[in-house]
Amino acid sequence: MKIEHIETFVLKTPLGTERFYSSQAEFPERNSMLVKLTTTDGLVGWGEGGQYGPAEPVKACIDAVLGPQLLAMDDAAPSVVWEILYARSRDFGQKGTYIEAISAIDIALWDLMGKHYGASISTLLGGRFRERVRAYGTGGYYTSVDFDRERDLAELEEMVRRYQSQGFGMLKIKLGLLPVSDDALRVERVREVLGDDFVLFADANHAYNSSVAIQMGRVLEATGFGFFEEPVPPEDREGYARVRSRLTVPIAGGEAEYTRYGFRDFIAAGCADILQPDVCVCGGISEVRQIQAMASAHNLRVIPHAWGSGVGLAAALQICASLPLAPYTYQAVPAENEPIIEFDRTHNPLRDDLLVSEFAVRDGYVDVPTGPGLGVKVDMDVVAKYAVA
Repeated sequence: MKIEHIETFVLKTPLGTERFYSSQAEFPERNSMLVKLTTTDGLVGWGEGGQYGPAEPVKACIDAVLGPQLLAMDDAAPSVVWEILYARSRDFGQKGTYIEAISAIDIALWDLMGKHYGASISTLLGGRFRERVRAYGTGGYYTSVDFDRERDLAELEEMVRRYQSQGFGMLKIKLGLLPVSDDALRVERVREVLGDDFVLFADANHAYNSSVAIQMGRVLEATGFGFFEEPVPPEDREGYARVRSRLTVPIAGGEAEYTRYGFRDFIAAGCADILQPDVCVCGGISEVRQIQAMASAHNLRVIPHAWGSGVGLAAALQICASLPLAPYTYQAVPAENEPIIEFDRTHNPLRDDLLVSEFAVRDGYVDVPTGPGLGVKVDMDVVAKYAVA
């Protein structure tokens, strides 16, 4: 399989009045970087990277550095390409932009390999444990940086009721922009509105030091949350371990970690109960395989982070289909030992309009595409609509 042509696309769409906030940033737009690889046989594969920060540096890595090397290779097998590109950029690219660029290329190569063999990526990874994946909605973002108790709690209540009406039985809300006392009100209101049987998660986007995270974690324990995501900054592994040792709510993290090497150290430091590699960030499908193997050896759960376009979501679904129960039980329990998929519901045409067939939640689940490779088709008219020159 030889690559003949590489195209990269930076996609952006402004959110206008639908902009929102996490603990770290305002989101006035959604963006991503897609790579399109074409083989000498005419097959086309798609990959994604560059959703976290500016997408332009990821595109530049592929256009100027990694792409020419890929075109020079006679055999573009995913794992072979990964090792070569990583080794050649190791001195300056062990984390961040270069790994996102390798991630995008790797996903596209797996898409191509699936199309070459007429099999889905999950089949190539060893087989599918499931044909659909339980989805949790990601929402509960902040609509303003100024907390008005009556207004904001009413807006939050309306938002989570909408998720419930869409068929979700699991939801993740955001924390960390406000003082613990105010965020506690948001947590308690969501639990009150959705009831005790609704599965809830919380994501602080590394807003706290360990002592404040423990305070917030006590609130999550009292309200029965299923996990506490990114309680402290990703560099603070001692803080992660301290928070985990003081709380009973499971600790999740890893969306800001890169490659098997980063996750090796993250696991060794005792940081988390749940690992959240993002396939478009951590190194692609080839690297998620390595991370999952380490997680399995340590009896840790893997719940992939998914934030990007329809291409990234398709890749995450293929991974979820191939993940075993962790650990095995006769009857699987979603989120406890069965993988679930993050299904972001904030406004994002790059996710909802990019593919010819849109992903949808049915009875709380999202179907895994069955076609070859990623199993999806990209709408080039939508790419042209949102591409930045």
